Amino acid sequence: MAVVAFVEAVGLPWAYGHFAEGESPDPPFLVILYPSADNFAADGIVYFSSNVLHLELYTDKKDVELEETVEAALTGQGLYYDKSEVWIESEWLYEVLYEMEV
Repeated sequence: MAVVAFVEAVGLPWAYGHFAEGESPDPPFLVILYPSADNFAADGIVYFSSNVLHLELYTDKKDVELEETVEAALTGQGLYYDKSEVWIESEWLYEVLYEMEV
């Protein structure tokens, strides 16, 4: 499944990288980003290409059920992910980061 189809299937508003200033929807929402690649080299060329994907879930209150829904969808697609969480005080939002290679 393509990443765009995946985030649309989760059913939350989403953007790539960020929402434009003043256009951010009310939480919860998702942001996706490909911040880097983790390629494997052989004989001086990229032998196997793998992109790092960040799936960021933003909520204004801790929402364990929503996190479980996102995690079930990731697992359903056979994706291994690492998870971290931070409170962004300036935005009054929780960010749950799912980091994976695709």
